[in-house]
Amino acid sequence: MDPLALALVELGAVVFCLGLLARLAGRIGMSPIPLYLVGGLAFGAGGFVKLDGMHEFAHLSGEIGVILLLLMLGLEYTASELVTGLRRSWQAGVMDFILNFIPGAGLAVLLGWGLVGAIVMGGVTYISSSGIAAKVITDLGRIGNRETPVVLSILVFEDLAMAIYLPILTAILAGVGFLGGLQTVGIALAVVTVVLVIALKHGHRVSQAVHSDNSEVFLLNVLGLALLVAGIASALQVSAAVGAFMLGIAISGATAHNATRILEPLRDLFAAIFFVAFGLNTDPTSIPPVLGWALVLAVITAATKMLTGFWAAKRAGIAVPGRFRAGAALIARGEFSIVIAGLAVASGAVPDELAALATAYVLIMAILGPLAARFVEPVVKAIRKTPGAPPRTPEPAPA
Repeated sequence: MDPLALALVELGAVVFCLGLLARLAGRIGMSPIPLYLVGGLAFGAGGFVKLDGMHEFAHLSGEIGVILLLLMLGLEYTASELVTGLRRSWQAGVMDFILNFIPGAGLAVLLGWGLVGAIVMGGVTYISSSGIAAKVITDLGRIGNRETPVVLSILVFEDLAMAIYLPILTAILAGVGFLGGLQTVGIALAVVTVVLVIALKHGHRVSQAVHSDNSEVFLLNVLGLALLVAGIASALQVSAAVGAFMLGIAISGATAHNATRILEPLRDLFAAIFFVAFGLNTDPTSIPPVLGWALVLAVITAATKMLTGFWAAKRAGIAVPGRFRAGAALIARGEFSIVIAGLAVASGAVPDELAALATAYVLIMAILGPLAARFVEPVVKAIRKTPGAPPRTPEPAPA
């Protein structure tokens, strides 16, 4: 078959199947990310049918998917909200980093993957999925709950931590020396600082630069600027994803709301292709040998995320059920963990087993997170009704 025809047939089939998987995920009340990964595993290296025709398109589309994911995550926050969230959550954020980075890094050292593998796996197990967490909170009607600002503050801290972590990881994966690494980190810190200052003082001008009443012009402006900024950031050895995230922060107000509405279908399409592309590059036969370790990591890091959320909510004066809800909302891992693993595998600096472990781990956590968030409150209430359970602490009234 003609290469172009083959690519179109494979792409059309993949996109159509993604729609079916997303519909299935919606009906059973879970995130579609695990199904996208499974779909990629089924039709990639070692799968049932290997799709070669769409490989180049899938790679580029996956990169665009990451950029759009981070851009729209940045659109959810203003610079002032980020600064306020950082002030409120820095203690819980530091605790979150320590408790959840160490298990992944420790396992990588145990498996003999070295310092680079430890840094990569630490990032995979550290970062919660903002997308899954936000969807779960919305679906369960908990946006107005008192623990929700606590959860969002921790997620904001994690996003800021990623703005520092990803450039460091990029420098390490590129094999630059100590001085080169310091230069990369310095550039990253400078870029983050400059963008935050611009967003705080001149965010309205950035918004005006991309805004248009014509939806076509608006879409082209926002998407084009996002790709341009991401490319420049990548050229400066700062992650393209971080560049897109910082651009999203700089866009605020009604412009950010309209950009989210217009870009959402594109984000969903390209992000889905990104998850499929990651699965396509992972041999499913490599997962069974690491499945046991993935389950161990899942149990440990689910407990550490619960502890993080519980402690942060307790400090905010929230009652016991809200503390458990906060912890459960943080359990899911997803897009960022796959982004980190994808960067590492593409560089060739880590063994292929790391991709398999990351895939299995994200599959487990992306399923476990929404289930834990949905059922943690009934479980807590049932425990508290059992004879001999401590009396219920009334939840303080909102300030």
